[in-house]
Formats: sequence, structure tokens, C-alpha cells
Amino acid sequence: MASTKMIDIRRGMVLNMNGTLYYCLDRDLNTPGNWRAILTLKLRNFKTGNVIEKRVRPQDKVEQVILDKRSMSYLYAEGNGYVFMDKETFDQVTLDRQSVADQMLYLKENDDAQVILHNGNPVGLELPPQAVLTVTETAGWLKGSSVAGQYKAATLETGLQVQVPPFIEAGEVIQIDTRTGEYLGRAK
Repeated sequence: MASTKMIDIRRGMVLNMNGTLYYCLDRDLNTPGNWRAILTLKLRNFKTGNVIEKRVRPQDKVEQVILDKRSMSYLYAEGNGYVFMDKETFDQVTLDRQSVADQMLYLKENDDAQVILHNGNPVGLELPPQAVLTVTETAGWLKGSSVAGQYKAATLETGLQVQVPPFIEAGEVIQIDTRTGEYLGRAK
């Protein structure tokens, strides 16, 4: 772990602040005239998933953490966690339900994802950019109301709620952007 000045923090870095790991989502450096510079960081707590904004002095120092990523397969939900298996060593790890709950809506059993490890312990999950899921239910649609840009609600096999074009029906397999939750198209 390396000590880094706050001014050098960029999006995507992982920081250890008072023993808690944070992922930097955004940063904003404000230098108002001849006043002192103010750096505002938007951080996501790895353990709880909560997003906070923290104002810091640019000259302060913080520990930058380098994390390991391993490609693993999602096996099943168990108690208050989700079990993943390393595809090379067949080791199994459990991710806390609270820290990855929203991300699990994009994964079904046997799907692959990158499990993020810190000192050998799982702390997070990095999803592939797209998920392929089956539509289980769609909202009704009025015939003749085919105005461009209108969408209807759909529920996917994992329980994820998304907006889809009116021509998508239950049983169809679609692609979803895991970063934004938006409909991308029918799966090929």
C-alpha cells in the first residue's frame, strides 16, 4: 500500500481511510480565487455500499490500496451471502449480501464476474459490462400508442426491474447494461 496525496486521487482508485476501504467514484477540485483549494471526493464504502461525499485538503495524505481481481462463477445464495467459485483453483468465497445486493440482480447462477479481493478476503464484485437475462413479466401496453421513445416496465428473471421497448414480451432474452441498468437490445 502506498501513501498518496489527496490531490493525486483519481476515479477508480481504492483508498484506505481509517481502516475502511472506499472506491473513488468522482472528484471535484475547487480553487476559488486566492482562497485555499477544496477537494471533494465522492466515495463508495466497499463493505456497506453507501456513497458519501468527503471534503479534504489536497495536501493531506491517504493510503492507496491495490486489490486483486479473480474471475469466479456465481454458484448460489446462502444465508446472508453469495457463494462464488474460483474457476482455476475451485476455492469458494462468500460475499456479504449487504455489500453486493444491487449487483446480484444482474447475475444468475453459473454467470461469471470478477471478485475483488483485499489481503485474500472478498470485498466486492465487478460485473461484466452486459448481462443477458430473460423477461418474466411486462406491463401492459396500449395498441396504437407507439410514440417513439416510450418504454414499459419489465421484470427480469433475477427480479431486476427495467424499462424496455413496447415490442418486448415475457419470455424474451435481452441484454442489459450493468453500469446503468438500461435495455441494450435482444440477445443474439
